[in-house]
Amino acid sequence: MLINYKPTMSVSLFPIVVIGAGGIVKDAHLPAYQKAGFSVFAIVDKVEERANALAKQYEIANVFTDIATGIKSFPKDCIYDVALPASALCEVLPLLPDSSHVLIQKPMGENLEEARRIQKICKEKKLHAAVNFQLRYAPFVLGALSLIQQGVIGDVLDMEMRLTAFTPWDLFPFLEGISRVEILYHSIHYVDLIRSMLGDPRGVYAKTYAHPDMPKLASTKSTIILDYGDSIRATITANHNHAFGVKHQESYLKWEGTKGAIKARLGLLMDYPTGVTDWLEYCVVEEEKASEWKSVPFEGSWFPDAFIGTMASMMLHKEGSIDQIPTGIDDAIKTMVVVEAAYESSKSGATPIKI
Repeated sequence: MLINYKPTMSVSLFPIVVIGAGGIVKDAHLPAYQKAGFSVFAIVDKVEERANALAKQYEIANVFTDIATGIKSFPKDCIYDVALPASALCEVLPLLPDSSHVLIQKPMGENLEEARRIQKICKEKKLHAAVNFQLRYAPFVLGALSLIQQGVIGDVLDMEMRLTAFTPWDLFPFLEGISRVEILYHSIHYVDLIRSMLGDPRGVYAKTYAHPDMPKLASTKSTIILDYGDSIRATITANHNHAFGVKHQESYLKWEGTKGAIKARLGLLMDYPTGVTDWLEYCVVEEEKASEWKSVPFEGSWFPDAFIGTMASMMLHKEGSIDQIPTGIDDAIKTMVVVEAAYESSKSGATPIKI
């Protein structure tokens, strides 16, 4: 059995213009592109010192402090990698040349209204735009998907994401004071991944929570149930406040099917941003008895390797090898619809109990 854990790569390599020089660019985008052999033509950021530091570290020849000036120099066939906070997208996207290929850092706006505005801008400018839902391309996810597609565990009946760890939110100061945090900026990855594997849910039950030790953050914990009817369970439990050592920390994805199960550890989220080792295992039922769990060997992790996959999909589309970008805006907005419904569910509260 051949298990594929690597994304499909394009034949053509188009130059990349990175807009934004924040932590995610430093920790994921640029290391991924360097590892894949992609060429970054320029980096754009209002803070010139920050852009220059990354340009020096990754041997990027060109630095610009504003898009309008840079557009005159950017290659006509470049792919724009817009790695900015969601609140900046509606301001930046109109500045890009019509018909450009644009990879937009998630989320697709801070709410569904903004997401629809972003979709409208992209349509009007005929942008070939996608959202960077890169968890779909993490090696352990591609490996699990390969097992599922080969029928190893049969029909999927249960998909679960569970996180119990401590996240140093001070690394993301732009999240302070905004009205939506945990689901919109973190658990959205799992919502999107579940959608990509199980299809669109009928509905959602959710509750997102604040923590008294983090008064500047709207929420740091969430519980989400995606409704796929009475036969398939899909759940997300995210607790970023487990500050009690590593012994009982958890970070895993699990799939259970009619013939077996798959479990993957998302090591990045434990002791973040250092992380621990990822792993991928599966077992199958043989003669009414579950076999031993077997390890699946793979290389790489969510950061930075998954970011290769999303950019590779842009290049595949630009060269004409695929008709649609998997995380294109018309698909990404469906993830935003589910996220919006999760916040509505959280706000509406539970069914009252009368005793």
